[in-house]
Amino acid sequence: MRTPLIAGNWKMNGTCSSAAELARSLVDHVATDAPCEWAVCPPFVHTPAVAEQLTGSSIQIGSQNVCDKDQGAATGEVAGDMLTDIGCRYAIVGHSERRELYGEDDQLVARRFVAAQRHGLVPILCVGETLSQRNAGEAETVLRHQLEAVFQAAGEGGLAQSVIAYEPVWAIGTGETATPEQAQAMHAFIRELVRERDAATADKLRILYGGSMKAKNAAELLACEDVDGGLIGGASLDAEGFAAIGAATRS
Repeated sequence: MRTPLIAGNWKMNGTCSSAAELARSLVDHVATDAPCEWAVCPPFVHTPAVAEQLTGSSIQIGSQNVCDKDQGAATGEVAGDMLTDIGCRYAIVGHSERRELYGEDDQLVARRFVAAQRHGLVPILCVGETLSQRNAGEAETVLRHQLEAVFQAAGEGGLAQSVIAYEPVWAIGTGETATPEQAQAMHAFIRELVRERDAATADKLRILYGGSMKAKNAAELLACEDVDGGLIGGASLDAEGFAAIGAATRS
């Protein structure tokens, strides 16, 4: 039985004070008896303030990225031990915005994945296809290449201490959402790709849906056999709505 994970990606939003306020509100709204784990990934500079507000709660902290290097000449990056030092448990790697806007390729994402694990962080590996790739019938090939890069860098058992988030890139910030049938098909495909290389991990691996999950569609997506939670973007900035997504794991 896989415990669902509901993780909020706050992206580049808010100020230190508004992030702390949102964290306080989450503590008030998030149900401690929901059958899921909770995490939020604020901007790097807001993490200490958010962590302070979440102390003693069931909500864990994650980062939105992690450097593939441990220290030194990497201006603008944040190392894994810096993140664990301020209480992070998770680290998102390979988000579609990092891949598309900042040119992070599969190999760099794989190195970031390995670096996260090296420092005791649980990587949330984002994979997914664009609309043009889906329309060209290349979605499965894209996912295979993205995962293969991680296996090459981390080894056959490298996904054992990780989470995968499937992002249909065409459904992020567009108002579009994959149907439950589309989401289930892609999640099942990802699980089978993992099974090909690491059968021991495949059934235990949590695969989150990361394509505009909201309170109104969470229940039907989370009811899919291979959907083990959500990587939530804009909807995670509303404490009540975010809590409602986690509550849908009861369905």
